[in-house]
Amino acid sequence: MASTITAIIQARMTSSRLPGKVMMRVLGKPLLQYQIDRIKSCQRIDRIVVATTDNLVDQAIADICKKLSISVFRGQEFDVLDRYYQAAKYFSAHHIMRITGDCPLIDPVLCDQLVEIYKSSRVDLVHTGQSFPEGVDCEIVSFEAIRNAWLNAELPSEREHCTLYLHNHPEKFKKVTHENINDESRFRFTVDQEEDFDVVKEIIEYFSRVRKENYLTSDIIDFLIGHPKVCSINANILRNEGLILSLEEDNIDTKN
Repeated sequence: MASTITAIIQARMTSSRLPGKVMMRVLGKPLLQYQIDRIKSCQRIDRIVVATTDNLVDQAIADICKKLSISVFRGQEFDVLDRYYQAAKYFSAHHIMRITGDCPLIDPVLCDQLVEIYKSSRVDLVHTGQSFPEGVDCEIVSFEAIRNAWLNAELPSEREHCTLYLHNHPEKFKKVTHENINDESRFRFTVDQEEDFDVVKEIIEYFSRVRKENYLTSDIIDFLIGHPKVCSINANILRNEGLILSLEEDNIDTKN
């Protein structure tokens, strides 16, 4: 069990920019289910857990996970680091793939690549770099590193973004940044705002029409290049906007 990889998806209904996004439906199916189905096709992930909150509104997430036979942990809403740590502890997860619920089109091949890098490099953290499209972001971290962050992180941003403490302290943790062969950072198929949902909806509906089920990032990019109007729908949204806002709030708290 010590070498198993547990994918923990953080998901909640009360997103500030697009509430309920993980349960928004395309072709009758919630985005969270698309994400879970794609992670299930990974060859190197042994278990999937959804870490949601104990808010009543997140019962919808627990219900869909039960339907899909996916384990659920319910914890704190805003202290995501605590929620992650407690979920990992509860399920005895030694190695954790962290995936956010706003990436319904996560790439299973890329996830498997990260596992291979993590296992061969013997580091605390492996994560995708900024050269990848926004929407395939994932990282693998050891339980001990998460525990260290849980014990020591104090900044609000480090509690909300649960591996930020590790990135902020390179003197304490060994990490590998996995960059893409090509810079595809201009492409965006995460779901953080209404325009993002419109793009992801177009992508899912297109591949349904052409009857291609196991499409990957390269297929999505080909579609977006061939459909520039779709690609432009969310082109003006800032990458990592949530993290940027959290860092700004840190500065405000420090000044007060």
